[in-house]
Amino acid sequence: MELVRGQHNLGARHRNCAATIGNFDGVHLGHQAVFNALREKAGQLAVPSTVILFEPQPMEFFQPQQAPPRLTRLREKLIHIRRCGIDRVVLLEFNQRLASLPAEDFTQQVLVDGLAIRHLYVGDDFRFGRERKGDFSLLQEVGEKQGFSVQGMDTICHDECRISSTRIREALASGDFTTAERCLGRPYQICGRVGHGDRRGRTIGFPTLNVNLHRRVSPVRGVFAVRVQGLGETDLPGVANVGTRPTVDGAGLPLLEVHLFDFEQEVYGAQIGVTFIEQIREEKKFSSFDELQQQILLDAARAKKILHI
Repeated sequence: MELVRGQHNLGARHRNCAATIGNFDGVHLGHQAVFNALREKAGQLAVPSTVILFEPQPMEFFQPQQAPPRLTRLREKLIHIRRCGIDRVVLLEFNQRLASLPAEDFTQQVLVDGLAIRHLYVGDDFRFGRERKGDFSLLQEVGEKQGFSVQGMDTICHDECRISSTRIREALASGDFTTAERCLGRPYQICGRVGHGDRRGRTIGFPTLNVNLHRRVSPVRGVFAVRVQGLGETDLPGVANVGTRPTVDGAGLPLLEVHLFDFEQEVYGAQIGVTFIEQIREEKKFSSFDELQQQILLDAARAKKILHI
């Protein structure tokens, strides 16, 4: 899969494609259905399938404090899109220039001049351009003049409810990993690189792998039974905490800390995936570090029971 970073990197060879535009946070079953339809249409037209993404996501630009937690970071999103068989991703920086661009100019500059799209998939409620004045009807109108077709995305449902990133966030927030998995088509996982921590866990017999989430807010928070991928041929069982560690300092961005059972290797710099199996409890502040230590022992025992080890 080719990644094109920025409109300025679009060249003649990127013209003529079937495309879709969106955030595609989580790359859930609804998104995957769109990508499958896009690939099929691209095959019929004998052109590449192209996904257009914005980074940051528009709401993160306009209202960073109110923006919902991301299900997937950009790196994870690109991995899942590639697994869907998409030929190309065009990544546009969502900045003040793009935010102030009239919808007609965005359509002309990106979709027509930059990509010369032949077919476009978008949601019926898709809005774009300055003051969000661009919509499905405008795209259809431009398409008729410029020679490309526009098609709405069919709603994908689970248990008679529409699959959406919002629904998955709500499921994760309530610890309902079964619903999240059914909507995603896979267990929920957070990926990241193991970094250095303060080594406080080692002093009480619970060393942790620390993963910076690189986000203001996490879709999951609390203590969980988990399985970790990326450190060998088999998944490794463990117990994880996601939060701001209120007993220790309680400040800063959320951190993912994973204690693996019977694992003593140092793996700084390793890229791992942490799959969430079941929530054990919510994060809380304890009156002392000793009290926290006793709770960690209980959490670990509970995680082992959940993971059948």
